[in-house]
This record gives sequence, structure tokens and C-alpha cells, in this order.
Amino acid sequence: MTADSTPALVQNADADTDGPAPAGPSAARGPRARNTKAYLQYVAAKIAGAVVSLFAVLVTSFFLFRLIPSDPVKQMTGGRRVSAEQLESLRHQFGLDQPLWKQFTSYVGDALTGDFGTSFQFHAPVIDKITEALPATVLLTGTAYVLYTALGIWLGTRTAWRNGSRSDRFNTAFALTLYSVPSFWLGLLLIIVFSVGIGPIPGMFPTGGLESGGETGFAYVIDVAHHLVLPVITLVAVGYAQTLLVMRSSLLDEMGSDYLTTARAKGLRDDVVRRKHAVPNAMLPTFTLMFVNLGHVVAGQILVETVFSWPGLGGLFYQGLSVPDLPLVQGLFFVFATAVILANTLADVLYPLLDPRVGR
Repeated sequence: MTADSTPALVQNADADTDGPAPAGPSAARGPRARNTKAYLQYVAAKIAGAVVSLFAVLVTSFFLFRLIPSDPVKQMTGGRRVSAEQLESLRHQFGLDQPLWKQFTSYVGDALTGDFGTSFQFHAPVIDKITEALPATVLLTGTAYVLYTALGIWLGTRTAWRNGSRSDRFNTAFALTLYSVPSFWLGLLLIIVFSVGIGPIPGMFPTGGLESGGETGFAYVIDVAHHLVLPVITLVAVGYAQTLLVMRSSLLDEMGSDYLTTARAKGLRDDVVRRKHAVPNAMLPTFTLMFVNLGHVVAGQILVETVFSWPGLGGLFYQGLSVPDLPLVQGLFFVFATAVILANTLADVLYPLLDPRVGR
């Protein structure tokens, strides 16, 4: 080979497009940059969808509660005799004498700034009432959420891994039964048995409320925990059943996969195959369910809070419906829906990080 032929060989090598891509910064920006761009587009689409959903909720919350066949001004008078002039004055005070379109535009403009108006029955800003009741709801539903999520995943994994066993049949049947039971009915049953007392079983827990009053320090914590027991059990019983069924179904779908057979063939113990291979892949549907339920931590449980007279957002919503207190129920409805929408959006954004097939 002569020196004159060397440049030709180099030129031919550079012109060969079928060879491997040259190493360097341009190669590093290839597939990774495209994946990042696709992911950002996916996230932008999900956020845009969430914004549209929030605006739809804002519109729905205004018109939905105006379909209730009741005059909120007359309800506020408590059945007392009130002159027509006084009723008109109240309507003017709360802006109910304005045309519907003007009420709507005022509501949307104020809501976008966080102002949901003044409560008819409490004569206080709606946002203040929501802020006051929010900690009680988060305490109740947050405690239940942690317990039923952990219990449902643990039992769902065990029942699926022992598919067809006696414990699997019992746990699945019990979960299906609890999942079909209305939460308010279960709450009333627990009150009858463990609060009022029945037969040889004495009443051990309070019938409702957050506290008995008069307690401070550690005694106050114990008092609140005592009041939490029955409503938390009610929420855990229904919530864990749903999580167990989803986790069990997902793990059963994974158990016949080839990669589990390969893992066993390598000599891995059965519990290692379950924990490190099967469960992480089966967690994807349960992961979505966890975020859906996370939105309900703020949205609360209206029926359970009402049954146990819990001073949270659910009980406040029930009070607002009884009038109807339009600003209060509109504000609460928007907060409930916003919590669920944001939780779902967060799940959509994080899901591609667990499963790269999503968002491409």
C-alpha cells in the first residue's frame, strides 16, 4: 500500500454511512435528546389537558348547584317570616339579583384569584372555611390512605403469589365483599356495635367528632386518636379491598412471564424473584390507583365524614348542600375536583419514568 492510497481509504471510510455513528457530543445528543423532547411534549400535553379539565370543572361547579330546586335566601331565614323587601335586600347583598351571565363572569374572575365568595350561612370567606376544615380531612383520609395502601399491596402480593390456596380464596372473597359494601353503611354498623354497644359488646369509641374537648398535650393526641379509630377503619376496609384486587390481578398477569422463569432457572430464591422481579413490574397499575386515591385525601369522604360528624371538608360540603350555600359548595366542589385532577396529572407525568413505553 502506497502513501498516495491512504487518503482515499480515509475518504471512503468517512463516506461509509452504514458504519457505526462517530463517538462524541453529537452522538450523545441522539436518541436521548429525542426521548427527552418526546417526554416534554407528553408532559406539556398532560398539563394542557389538566388546565382544560380545571376550567370545565369551574363552569360545571357554577351551573350544577343552581339546578337544586331551592331558594338559598329563603333557607337562610330559617323559616321565619320575612318581608319581600328583606328578601330582595339579601339577594342583592349576595349578588343573586344579577343576571346569570353576570354572576358567572364574576364567579370565574374571582375564582381564578382564589376568591370563592362569602358563605351564605357562615358569613365568612369560603376559602377561610376550607382552610379551617382541611387539616381534619387530611388527618383522617391521609391516615387511612397510608394504611390501606400498604395493607392492600402486601396482601395483594401474598394472595397472588399463592394463587388458588385457601388463604387466597378467603382474602379475595373478603376483599370483594368489603369493596361492594357502601362506606356509610359500614360506618353506621361500626357505630352501632362499637360506640352504642350491642349485647355483651360495650361501647368503646365515641360516635363522632374530632375530640371530646378539654384535653391538652399528650392527652389531646390520645383523644383525637380515639376518635379516629372507627372512621379510619371504615375507610381502610373499603380502600384496602380495592388496592388488593388491583395488585393481585396485576401480579397474576406477570407470573407467567418468561423473565420469571429465567430468574428461577438462575437459582434465585422464590421470595427474591417475587420482590425484585415480579412485584416491581406488577406495581404499575397499582401506582396509578395510588395517585387516584391520593387526590381523595384532599377531596375527602363526604359520606363517612357526615356519618361520623367529622369536622372536615366532607362534613362542610354536606352542610353547604342543606341550604344550599352556593359559594361554599361551588368552592368545595372545585377544590375536590382540582385535587383529583392534579393527582391524576402527576401520575401521568411520572408514569413514563417507570415504564419508558409510555409517552413515546
